[in-house]
Amino acid sequence: MQQRLTQIILILLFSGFAPVEAAKIDAVKVGSKINVTIDGKFFTSYIFSSDEKYPFFYPVNGPLTGGSVTSMRNGEYPHHSSLFFGLDQVNGGNYWQEGLERGRIISVNAEVVKQSGDTAVITDECIWSRPGVSSPIKDQRKITITAPSPSVYQIDVVLSLEMLMDVQILKTNHSLFSARMAADLSVKNGGVMINAEGASGEKETFGKPSAWIDYSGRRGAFNEGLAIMQHPSNPWYPSPWFTRDYGFISPTPMYWPTNGTDTSLKKGEVLTLRYRVIIHGGTTEEANVKKYFEEYKNQK
Repeated sequence: MQQRLTQIILILLFSGFAPVEAAKIDAVKVGSKINVTIDGKFFTSYIFSSDEKYPFFYPVNGPLTGGSVTSMRNGEYPHHSSLFFGLDQVNGGNYWQEGLERGRIISVNAEVVKQSGDTAVITDECIWSRPGVSSPIKDQRKITITAPSPSVYQIDVVLSLEMLMDVQILKTNHSLFSARMAADLSVKNGGVMINAEGASGEKETFGKPSAWIDYSGRRGAFNEGLAIMQHPSNPWYPSPWFTRDYGFISPTPMYWPTNGTDTSLKKGEVLTLRYRVIIHGGTTEEANVKKYFEEYKNQK
């Protein structure tokens, strides 16, 4: 009886029928991290340490189990840092893979501009730096964290990249906003990766343009997952995706450049990219991921 009652409550929450008070979200800067809690439960840290390749989020805890839906730096791919933004092949530099001397995205002004209430807002300014050469890019980022329901947490990211010189990005699969899923949620371990058109798995989603991809799997008594959404205002929308059944997703236009070889941006050009990340309980359908994208695509 108790189990059935729990299932009914969860279905109501997933469907949006249960009355829900706005979550209380707090963000506190502690050293080189900004720690975020939702209704007193630790959700994520925005990490911008001086010895890291780039800023990133870790852990990214699910709303039902409290365990991270992302993973950090396994032995096979140590450059996968949970939920992150980077780019390889930029004017000869590598702002993605391990090796700080190859290039770094350095946070110079991470701040909490709204730290309590139903929303947390973080801003940051980052310089793309490599020893012995001038910085090719600086970026401004705004991160907004909300909790639309007890079973859904949301991270909205806006990145504005200013070209400080002419920039050439050679064809690379290592590009832009990415998530490395926890191993237990991967397709290889029984999870489900599905895009906006309903295609699933690496074979059906790799290289296919789509507004979003959701990755979810079973954890004990629950399903949990994470979706990355591209805003329609983004250049190259909808970008094709680089996907892996072992647990990696990224909308990656630089792997399919329009001229087949590279992407070129002029000095002074500003590239603005917007993404929404949904961390949810339930399957893709139960979490109604499609609904969250429909809301997102109409935001200015």
